[in-house]
Amino acid sequence: MTTRSYYAPEGGLPPQTRLMTGRAVFTDAYAVIPKGCFSDILTSFLPGWDKTRLWLIARPMSGFAETFSQYVMEVAPGGGSTTPEPDAGAEGWLFFTGGLATLTLNGVGYEMEAGSYAYIPPGASWTLLAEGRSPARFHWIRKLWEPAAGLTPPDPVVINERDIAPTPMPDTGGVWATTRFVAPDDLRHDGHVTVVTFQPGGLIPFEETHVMEHGLYVLEGKAVYKLNQDWVEVEAGDFMWLRAYCPQACYAGGPGPFRYLLYKDVNRHAKLRGPGAFGNPSGR
Repeated sequence: MTTRSYYAPEGGLPPQTRLMTGRAVFTDAYAVIPKGCFSDILTSFLPGWDKTRLWLIARPMSGFAETFSQYVMEVAPGGGSTTPEPDAGAEGWLFFTGGLATLTLNGVGYEMEAGSYAYIPPGASWTLLAEGRSPARFHWIRKLWEPAAGLTPPDPVVINERDIAPTPMPDTGGVWATTRFVAPDDLRHDGHVTVVTFQPGGLIPFEETHVMEHGLYVLEGKAVYKLNQDWVEVEAGDFMWLRAYCPQACYAGGPGPFRYLLYKDVNRHAKLRGPGAFGNPSGR
């Protein structure tokens, strides 16, 4: 049986004796938020959530990553929400890294633990209650679902990654694989959240340069990641935020697997009108 590790921040604050300089960087093409930045003084709270704090690590920003937000959630035992999502048009993805919670989605209850994944369609009715002895820890990724002709919102999905066989990338011998929670050709989905795994020595053998923007949270291991023109060392607990067209590649040197949670936007036409486009927003 494969043993998987899921890094989750626990907060705290570095001592006054520690050197200040770290690995955090923000450029016009990418950002790196290393695990050392997940301190108590950078947490926030949400209306409608009880006994809950979070690190808000991505939000739409003009000229940067524009389609999604991402929270690292920590819900204390007995905490949670009966009104979690304030925007009826938002879809959501939950990925759990620790603890125990009950997700009730459209009237059906699910036990969520490390490795659990949920896709929540726009307009769905859902609640979450932390029921373990330790905090429930999970990532919450939010995006406005983009309607398209002939398509209805996707169905809910709740599953654990241990129940899915990773799909090896072509011609890699399995050293690079992706755990896909929904079919990539299901056009109802305008965003994908997956788990990417590299075995020691695995690499992205070219500089991926594409329109999809990314959030990458390292769940396990370490690697060197090529971001634009820079090679950056990353490890479990680090977050990378990539705007569209930022070149990227990586090399996983070991000694164990390198795994990250990946978000990307997919399956929709480019907008030709409105903010950031050339046409008249009215279509005239």
